Amino acid sequence: MPLRPAAAALLTAVTLALGTTAPAAAAAAPAPASAAPSRTTATATATATSGSFQQVTGFGTNPGNLAMYTYTPAGLPGGAPLVVALHGCVQSATDYYRNSGWTKFADQYGFAVVFPQTSSANNSLSCFSWFDANEAARGVGEAESVVEMVTKAESLYGSDSHRVFVTGLSAGGGMAADLLADYPDVFAGGAIDSGLPAHCAATQAAASGCQNSDQRLTPAQWGDKVRAAYPGYTGPWPRVAIWQGTADTVVRPVNSTELRDQWTDVQGIGRQPTSTRSLPGGTTEELYADASGKPAVALFTISGMGHGLAVDPGSGADQCGATGAYFLDTICSGYHTARFWGLDGGSGPADPGLPAPTGLTATAASGSIALTWQAVSGAASYQVFRDGGQVGSATGTAFTDTGLAAGTTYSYTVAAVDGSGAVGTRSAAVTATTPGGGTSQCYTASNYAHVQAGRATQSGGLAYALGSGQSMGLWNTFVTHTLKQTGPGYYVLADGQC
Repeated sequence: MPLRPAAAALLTAVTLALGTTAPAAAAAAPAPASAAPSRTTATATATATSGSFQQVTGFGTNPGNLAMYTYTPAGLPGGAPLVVALHGCVQSATDYYRNSGWTKFADQYGFAVVFPQTSSANNSLSCFSWFDANEAARGVGEAESVVEMVTKAESLYGSDSHRVFVTGLSAGGGMAADLLADYPDVFAGGAIDSGLPAHCAATQAAASGCQNSDQRLTPAQWGDKVRAAYPGYTGPWPRVAIWQGTADTVVRPVNSTELRDQWTDVQGIGRQPTSTRSLPGGTTEELYADASGKPAVALFTISGMGHGLAVDPGSGADQCGATGAYFLDTICSGYHTARFWGLDGGSGPADPGLPAPTGLTATAASGSIALTWQAVSGAASYQVFRDGGQVGSATGTAFTDTGLAAGTTYSYTVAAVDGSGAVGTRSAAVTATTPGGGTSQCYTASNYAHVQAGRATQSGGLAYALGSGQSMGLWNTFVTHTLKQTGPGYYVLADGQC
């Protein structure tokens, strides 16, 4: 796809920001996409050999001018899952095959992997065009080529069409997010590693802003970008894992927050995690469950990690991959992603550890709120969270939060920590309001009436308190809550408190 000089210069600036420092020792790359069949050639065929990594040609009309590579374990049975793994800028399918760690779990859990590859024939630094509406939308360009690869792989290996997943790094992560929005009928789940929200940008000019700054969209507006990608879709949405380093200066951490807001909105669930725990490599896992209790969104935040894919070389069950340019030694993201998708034979992620503390109470005083809760068997300590962020810890079952503003409502949860440092499931939230700061007013009504009166908003069939964003449950006339106004345009749940 030739580029005009001005566009090529802009694309170079965009892709340089997406991790394009040349590797110190680049791996030998397979044939570039430009050497693959032309966009109109669909006659050549290739049958992959079990236990091999090789190119597959003749997979479709290939409007995105991509190349297809696959890895299949020895003795792979029919009906196995399929994973699509998209490389980052200045990487190749071979780089991802060698370094990402996905082949270890393909062998262990039994699934095939498709490694799509773009090239400099498409853009100057071999980035997938997540920011181009002509390449990343349903039925066109690179997005369509990837789906044609899925169809080909299903034909070659007898893959289960209901268990197809897509993951990608950086620009590949942005394309993975777009594919999940464009083809929710194809992909059962996805993982975006150091990537961007679905359809954050539709032009090259908008790409840099997505990478570097808060787009100031509401969760509903982010969700609308997904829903608009395949209008009228009424089936189940993919379950999505999000991986982000806190020290990433290429794709800023705000993107993981936007991704969480986007996919929790699409799933119609709240933005408060249903469980939180600590993992190796300075990683925090937050799970967001749907109405059935099944985790639908997972956010993995890696403290101090820069831009890249998280790997953890070694022979341990939870280790994988090899380090290299943009393959960073922290934690094996493939292991936790595969388990989140249920590829290990389970139904989702591992047990989150100790159960949630029960009996949490909050008593407000001037400038402070005292908390107490019931002990959890096996707990070495407890973490205390105020409005979603940790504010302290305790070895016993009491904690007092001090230095609080007058006349302000705060929400608290508590989680037990075992002897190894693993953080268990957070408790149900309780709220308390410090005295002073003027009067507040309470309103008791149905969720529908609260929204109509402007005290709450609705998204995806759920209601949220205006200002605090607390989830109120289904948006209808049958669910009733009390909301307390604690400031201009700010309401908190206050059932039984007024």
